[in-house]
Amino acid sequence: MRKKSAFSGKSGESWFMLSFWLIPFVLFTLIPVGISVAVSFTNYNMLQPARFLGIANYLRMFLDDDIFIKSLSNTLLFALVTGPVGYVLSFAAAWFINDFSKGTRGALTFLFYSPSMVGSVYVIWTYLFSNDSYGVINSFLLSANLLREPIYWLTDPSYNFYVVVIVVLWMSMGNGFLAFVAGLKQLNPVYYESASIDGLQNRWQELWYITLPQMTPQLLIGAVLSVSSAFAIGAQNAALTGNPSTDYSTHTLLLHILDHGTQRLEMGYASAVAVVLFTIMLGSWALISRGLRAFSGKERGCTSCDQSV
Repeated sequence: MRKKSAFSGKSGESWFMLSFWLIPFVLFTLIPVGISVAVSFTNYNMLQPARFLGIANYLRMFLDDDIFIKSLSNTLLFALVTGPVGYVLSFAAAWFINDFSKGTRGALTFLFYSPSMVGSVYVIWTYLFSNDSYGVINSFLLSANLLREPIYWLTDPSYNFYVVVIVVLWMSMGNGFLAFVAGLKQLNPVYYESASIDGLQNRWQELWYITLPQMTPQLLIGAVLSVSSAFAIGAQNAALTGNPSTDYSTHTLLLHILDHGTQRLEMGYASAVAVVLFTIMLGSWALISRGLRAFSGKERGCTSCDQSV
């Protein structure tokens, strides 16, 4: 009997449809990641042949590069602040507008999502936090006699980190927010009716026991996007506080990669930093995925709801 090919019939159709995503993913993601890992063990400046160094780039990174340590701590701090807070804000906004009418919900969705689409948004924030007395915030504080001289919001290390955090959080309503909006509209209303009959008492119990367990896929997608954006902070810092910033106060791993890769042409060292950043992101994704799967696997019926009450 003739064996069927793995690419024949329905299986072949599935592989054909999958190829439109799989081929670009392999060409533009997997292969570049593999090349970056290989280059990280070399001394390569794009002008001369690569020279194998072993783990010298990684030793230099952790033992001799103080700016890397500074950028690593800044990146982790930015991620710990903007990632979870932006994630919660995105879901809270999506949950808040979910019960509005279709037209109102669409307008609010556009309003929340629009900051992530505006390319020149940094001009507005630069004007608001301008270092001179003409900046909106400095002008207001000076006119109210709360300040004697302008605050250097964007260049003073005591303030510029917090300014970047504010801007990043304001721009955090991105694709994760849209995933939450779509997920909330696909929830099964039967569960809510059954829960109300079984004794569900308020919206918070409804959120915890009914809504969140049904939204595990959207929560996971939002978490992945939130982690990716949190660890990829760099463009905002450079646009607001300069590159490099004063005392490298807002310098991140992404800016460190760009500095060594595009300015100094140290592609081997830049690739090593990129591998470290990618590893940290993978670890964060794995932890968040495990936590969400454990959460969704628990039985959160109204019986346990009643017991908790």
